[in-house]
Amino acid sequence: AGHVKDERDPWERYNRAVYTFNDTLDRNLIKPAAEIYRDYVPEVFQLLVRNFFGNLADVSTSIHHLLQGKPSEAGESAARVLFNTTLGFAGLGDPASEMGFAKTSEDFGQTLAVWGARPGPYFMLPLLGPSTVRDSFGTVADMRLDPVDGVIPSGDGRIAAFTLIALDRRKTLLGAEGTLDALSFDRYSGLRDAFLARRRSQVYDGDPPPISNEED
Repeated sequence: AGHVKDERDPWERYNRAVYTFNDTLDRNLIKPAAEIYRDYVPEVFQLLVRNFFGNLADVSTSIHHLLQGKPSEAGESAARVLFNTTLGFAGLGDPASEMGFAKTSEDFGQTLAVWGARPGPYFMLPLLGPSTVRDSFGTVADMRLDPVDGVIPSGDGRIAAFTLIALDRRKTLLGAEGTLDALSFDRYSGLRDAFLARRRSQVYDGDPPPISNEED
């Protein structure tokens, strides 16, 4: 009673069910594993993991900048890959940041948005979490084009690589959970609203226009 339906989330019943599944898995497996990774894996190893896979992500980011019509940003991301792969010993170091080449992040969902695709309804993906219809298609494309597959060809190696990536990403969220809980009585809706606001900001490179009746 008293629940107000959000027009951005017409599949809320399904999304809440998937959220509950994801949250149960996270609380019982993923979060404890991320805490062990944070507390017991040497910080220097964590940094090397973040740098190495971040360097591979810069390859995709450079391509997406080009697809979005931003050649200057594409060149900067490409320069990061060049310097970090060579001077940074295959991406284990990050001298490019010290040289003034700022790290950015772009994905296929953002590229589709620049091409004019609307976000569509909010959509909770099993294991992967919050998304939209547009970003779900983008996620599939990014998975197929992920440079990790080219650098780490073996099946077991890829599993280990994606596990490390997932643990490192989950580790970065450990400190933000209390804030989300404090800001919302309903953790599901708080996560949804935060995700949609963040994605809108990313699409507009951190400077979104005022919200209108039109979807961005």
